[in-house]
Amino acid sequence: MTEEDKIMEIRFHSRGGQGGWTASQLLALAALKEGKYMQSFPTFGPERQGAPIQAFTRISDKPINLHASVYFPDVVVVLDPTLLGPSVVEGIKENTIIIVNTDESPQEIKEKLGLKDREVWTVNATDLAIKILGRAITNTAMLGAIVKATGIVKLESVLEVTKERFPGEVGEKNVELIKRAYEEAIKG
Repeated sequence: MTEEDKIMEIRFHSRGGQGGWTASQLLALAALKEGKYMQSFPTFGPERQGAPIQAFTRISDKPINLHASVYFPDVVVVLDPTLLGPSVVEGIKENTIIIVNTDESPQEIKEKLGLKDREVWTVNATDLAIKILGRAITNTAMLGAIVKATGIVKLESVLEVTKERFPGEVGEKNVELIKRAYEEAIKG
């Protein structure tokens, strides 16, 4: 497989009601806006609000013929730091990027997850969301961190699809949140 044929696989860890699947969809729509191929899907059953869920996004420059869950992610995104544990690191590869919503440093997250030589990014998405949205909904903030950490899509594409999904004042606040998270995400 050449780099051109590469499929970027992203796994989101969140809780029901936090917008993990919405973040996955928005990322996929940003890729589509750029002429890329994409998939976005969740895995959950009859879970209630607050139950752990996973969502997945695949992005590629070529058609995607894979129709399975993401078992070996290129990127792992954690919307809720209480979910940090074995499921977050399951199937990660040597070059998997981990992005966590936390007030802890990337180094602290590496230690917590037992990851020495991994690329870990952190952003305090909860704090930013409360300041900007007035609610601890972190999904759009995490999109800013994903774009900064991976460059898989352009920031402008994410901002455009967010405004389309959330028109008016809600959309404008989410755009501000994405930009702030993009600026504040740090790598360790």
